[in-house]
Amino acid sequence: MSPQQQLTFDSTATYEIYIQGYLDERWSDRLGGLVIQVTSQPDQPRVTRLSGELQDQAALVGVLNTLYDLGLLLLSVECLELQQMT
Repeated sequence: MSPQQQLTFDSTATYEIYIQGYLDERWSDRLGGLVIQVTSQPDQPRVTRLSGELQDQAALVGVLNTLYDLGLLLLSVECLELQQMT
């Protein structure tokens, strides 16, 4: 994010979320349309990457709550980019 952009509760933004464990791609719709990709190495614990645009902080919290309910360990959450306001 550039210094001129400011994240707010209603900001649409692109996120990258890493979790420990495996999450099937069929969960994408339930997780706001995020792209789900397993990124782990063969002899390492499974790590899954979720990435994409979420409409606001409520959508992000919904995704995080779903991951918690599924018993998946959260490794990181990063806001990569805010959508430009016109």
